Amino acid sequence: MGDGEPRVPTAIAVTSVDMALPPQDERTLPAAVLQDVDRRPLEQILAELQTLVDQHGHVIVVCSQAVPASVERRLHTVRALLETDRIALFRPPLPPLGIAVLARQLRQLASCDLSPGVLASAGRLLTHYIHAGALLGSVARLDHVPVDLKAHARSWVPGSQFGVVAHPEPQLVRVGPEAALSGPEFGTWLLVAKGQLPSDWVTGTLAPSWRVQGLRETALPAESAGWWGTGRLTEFCAYLPDLSVLYQLVTSVRQSACHWCGIDVIGDRCVFCSATPPVYDTDGRSGGGGGRDRALGHRRDPALGRRRERRALTG
Repeated sequence: MGDGEPRVPTAIAVTSVDMALPPQDERTLPAAVLQDVDRRPLEQILAELQTLVDQHGHVIVVCSQAVPASVERRLHTVRALLETDRIALFRPPLPPLGIAVLARQLRQLASCDLSPGVLASAGRLLTHYIHAGALLGSVARLDHVPVDLKAHARSWVPGSQFGVVAHPEPQLVRVGPEAALSGPEFGTWLLVAKGQLPSDWVTGTLAPSWRVQGLRETALPAESAGWWGTGRLTEFCAYLPDLSVLYQLVTSVRQSACHWCGIDVIGDRCVFCSATPPVYDTDGRSGGGGGRDRALGHRRDPALGRRRERRALTG
């Protein structure tokens, strides 16, 4: 995975214990759990994050969009009070189990020779390789996947079950002999979290149709019922388990320096400061902030897109 001087790995933090999945392999680093961020005294959360920054240099908080708004506000507040660009909040559009899987993949990669900016950017890249869904007993309150009127009506029929994929592309079918969901076109493992619904269809029908190479079970995240709109569910997530594959994916992408903070990144946005590359004129002049760009030695690429206003934390 690369040689070099020993370094302290970037900390990967989650907002609840059930988001800290067991290690995938012997190199998977422990997650830092920021428990009850919005309920405990502000001073405690400040001290915890300051300690993580002091010990690890950078902290990436992987957070579900299902967490209460008060959790996100508290994380914004803490970062502002600490006056640091070394804390990033990453909130990808994944269901809770997918968030937990992605956080574990970043914990695997944190053991490698990846810089904090590249590791944080890797989260956005790896999100595209996660297939996350659920078996639901009702779609009446499902907000994250389009549901037609017929499916809504069938939700009221006793015994109805629905297979749903929320990411990468929304899919919804009523479970029956001909029901099928399109899955990944590459080798994955399947993680299954059982709620108040038997998982037979997921393990006996979906897993073989997706040709998964391995299957594991875990506890259902506390946020899942709220995200899917029902407690009658079994959540599932297909993912890449091997560290070598994850590392190859990340390192195959071109790296560049963030024009704003100077940290190495992949992709078009810095996860720590949220800056995106500026647009340059054909003669190489920037529409603004060109002096800072030149000072940082940033590679000018007109195809990278327009610089957005800097935000405290990135979603």
